[in-house]
Amino acid sequence: MRLTTEQSDTIRRVIREEAGDAANVRLFGSRLDDEARGGDIDLLVQLPLPANNPALLSARISARLIRALGGRNVDVVLSAPNLMSLPIHQHAFEGALL
Repeated sequence: MRLTTEQSDTIRRVIREEAGDAANVRLFGSRLDDEARGGDIDLLVQLPLPANNPALLSARISARLIRALGGRNVDVVLSAPNLMSLPIHQHAFEGALL
């Protein structure tokens, strides 16, 4: 996993502040490959309750993390009981829990 401890802590803190203590976050995509270089940070945020205004929540998390991580692009995918499950979700569920 190509994230520092500080980056992981920042991600978990922002997710907790924006989505609540019950939310889980998984890292997926190229950042799981220790041999790769560069790349954005792909995150799956799992919510146990229905998401109110999921587009806004995803955008807020992404914007805060981009600022907090020095401009590194962060893509956020949400999973919640009221959201449709897409193929990207299956891929993301195979990622590493942060």
